[in-house]
Amino acid sequence: MTQDSQSYDYDLFVIGGGSGGTRASRIAAGFGARVAVAEDMYLGGTCVNVGCIPKKLFVYASHFAEDFEDAAGFGWTVGARQFDWSRLIENKDAEILRLNGIYDRLIRGAGADIFDGRAKILDRHTVEVNGTAYRARYILVAVGGWPQMPEIEGVEHAISSNEVFYLNEFPRRILIVGGGFIAVEFAGVFNGLGAKVTQLYRGPLFLRGFDDDMRAGLAEEMGRKGVDLRFNTVVSRIEKTGSGLRVHLTGGAGDDTGGESVEVDQVLFAIGRRPRTQDLGLESAGVKVDQNGAIPVDEFSRTNVDNIYAVGDVTDRINLTPVAIREGHCFAETVFNNNPIRPNHENVPSAVFSQPAIGTCGLTEAEARERFGEVDIYRSSFRALKHTLSGRGEKSVMKLVVEPKSDRVVGCHILSPEAAEIMQGIAIAIKCGAKKADFDATVGIHPTSAEELVTMRQKIEAPAAAAR
Repeated sequence: MTQDSQSYDYDLFVIGGGSGGTRASRIAAGFGARVAVAEDMYLGGTCVNVGCIPKKLFVYASHFAEDFEDAAGFGWTVGARQFDWSRLIENKDAEILRLNGIYDRLIRGAGADIFDGRAKILDRHTVEVNGTAYRARYILVAVGGWPQMPEIEGVEHAISSNEVFYLNEFPRRILIVGGGFIAVEFAGVFNGLGAKVTQLYRGPLFLRGFDDDMRAGLAEEMGRKGVDLRFNTVVSRIEKTGSGLRVHLTGGAGDDTGGESVEVDQVLFAIGRRPRTQDLGLESAGVKVDQNGAIPVDEFSRTNVDNIYAVGDVTDRINLTPVAIREGHCFAETVFNNNPIRPNHENVPSAVFSQPAIGTCGLTEAEARERFGEVDIYRSSFRALKHTLSGRGEKSVMKLVVEPKSDRVVGCHILSPEAAEIMQGIAIAIKCGAKKADFDATVGIHPTSAEELVTMRQKIEAPAAAAR
């Protein structure tokens, strides 16, 4: 470290013990830095506690209903079955507690200190936790985000994606408001577990920013599975009744829908998340935030104050756990190992654990046309082999977006139960700059859904109709 290191209590003080903060603290400590981590809620952050991990466990649970039904076509007789919400919650809680302990051991095992409390920045080198001030050469803000709730009458009767993981009773009728990852995933979860699900979105089609064929395909499949999708619709107010909640609806543009309402047991708002920067003391150090509370950073995750950095959802770049981890690692390498590394946010793969799931990497068709003009589109829609015996009508969709001059595959989009697992491997190929000819020269694995990606030869001539 530098000569004046001894004037500081720590070389690095990390505010937030989630994915990005944990990775940064461990790597920095491994390089010999004196590190402290402050976390006021739970180690592991959103992903471990109220995000990716418990959500995926819920998704697994919800798939069994269809699996039991599908088994009949393969000669199995499945007897009476019953779902126990309380057991799922209990087992989920036990797993999350185990993971919390692992995060604690990972941080302490690397040699870092952990403070249980909300940290507040007093100046560019001083952080206060539980009434004690600590001096740090560098400060890393990794506090993540927090669910938004609308300002409407009766919103106190609704929940966010934080509370949904801890419901005491299973809601037999649930209204889910929103059109992003979280909303469509929980619509599938509760539908699979046996609830009557209504999902609202203010626009004409959910998952804005995803490829239009994936959006339309998922909407069709969710409707087929029994989810009541209502687009161009918002909630105007919620009132508590003797039998549940009455939710009053209006059109997405604010027009009256004639006093339409729905009766449900629970309302879940999944309308977005904002960086959790309130009361953090950023202004005391002169750190700028944007109108949504996000912290703008440069390509090395540095704020406008040269010794204060930020990673993860609080920067509102790409709000995904693996991205936060990568940003945290790059920060530690850059600052504590004299090895400047910029986190690369291009061609980041992602998945929506909807039912069926979506896997995506690279440009959508619309984005590719805007960037390159003409593009080549290859698309296949089919019923997976499994459903020839299960009898289920579920369709899978595979799509490649190709820049014709270079023949490079600039986008891949998959709608399939296995979409996420398939996309991880395809993302490597796209990151390496694979061409359509490379896909064509690759022998498929038969019989799989994924082999469609290396057997599509016929271009789609007409552009897909764009959803607005």
